[in-house]
Amino acid sequence: MRPFSIRRARLWSALLLASGCQNDPGPAGADGATTARVEIVYRAATTIDPAVAQQHASCVQGVGQTHLHPSWRDYRGINMTAQGAERWSITFSDVPVNQEVRFRINDPNNCARDRTGATTENVFANGVRLTRVVDTPGSGTEPGLAFRVDAGGTVTP
Repeated sequence: MRPFSIRRARLWSALLLASGCQNDPGPAGADGATTARVEIVYRAATTIDPAVAQQHASCVQGVGQTHLHPSWRDYRGINMTAQGAERWSITFSDVPVNQEVRFRINDPNNCARDRTGATTENVFANGVRLTRVVDTPGSGTEPGLAFRVDAGGTVTP
């Protein structure tokens, strides 16, 4: 082992803490849980509107299937599941508790209103309507939603 490795490790730790790059999941819930189960529901058409597809073809093609980009998964896109004619959903069991989380939904039918199909309307987390619009990374900055969840699954928009 090199003589300065402990000093280097301490320096790197100090730099990471100072930069905010901590891997701290935040305070645990009362039962010690650090994650919770959350169902995201988006109430919107599950088939693509032909008029939107024709007028906004490149956006509709770029979005593909309605999907979600969650902050706690580095904003990687994950397809939502269509349930009937007017409901999309996805359930996560790894949502960090007691801290703000963000996500964005991209819907090809919303290409008529937003150049990337991002939407912030008619979205629910564990049955609670989400209303706090925030910025999320994407094709530039795109609108998304934020919320907090406790260890019991109670959502605060």
